[in-house]
Amino acid sequence: MSTIERLNDKATQNAFNKKVVATSHQLHPYVKHRLYIAESTGIIPKKMYSSSGIIDESIVKFYENGYDIDIDANALKLKLFKYVDAELDAIYKKEAFHKNTVSTNAILEEELGALEEHYTIDDGFDYVMNEDLDDISYQQNGHKKNFFLYDDGDGSASVLNALDATKAKGDSSKKALGNLYSWLPLNVSNIVDLFIFGKLSFEEISKVKNIETKRIALIFDEIKKNFNDHIE
Repeated sequence: MSTIERLNDKATQNAFNKKVVATSHQLHPYVKHRLYIAESTGIIPKKMYSSSGIIDESIVKFYENGYDIDIDANALKLKLFKYVDAELDAIYKKEAFHKNTVSTNAILEEELGALEEHYTIDDGFDYVMNEDLDDISYQQNGHKKNFFLYDDGDGSASVLNALDATKAKGDSSKKALGNLYSWLPLNVSNIVDLFIFGKLSFEEISKVKNIETKRIALIFDEIKKNFNDHIE
């Protein structure tokens, strides 16, 4: 049966639709955490967006843009992660104001400035760590950041375990994690979240973000090292 015939076959299409729905369940922990971070750092208003809404919109765009009905489950998963990342980025840019009535555009410019201070871009999309990351004082060299106490319940344990942060406990860990996510630029903290909450390997993240696997590993290792060095 040709691809066109398979697309027109109701049973085949239904089976594919079920595969998309099953795969989408893997996106929820990641999207929920990205919304929590964006809300906590004041980038988007609280309770305005839901993970279900963002994932549903991403799936609609996935279908609208055409798809391979024979795509394997893992490739489908990575493609859907790309779509939800694009949807999240669009939300950050669309929001005109956050809870402190500061323009989101200004926030994004601040994030970009922070990114330029701590990273450079190689070949158009590869992150390269800068020695400045060794100073994880969370001060952003004068950049005003919206710090918060991280209070995401199960998320806290997941992040601390992934960062091998055995010394962080109680309010100390809430402060440390809040500082970490406030300090990291959005497009860097989402690499951390793709690993922890998206359950993606470094190789899979490299495909979603179009960044070399070794650079993903370097970013994560440096964040883990410096986070543990600065836990009170």
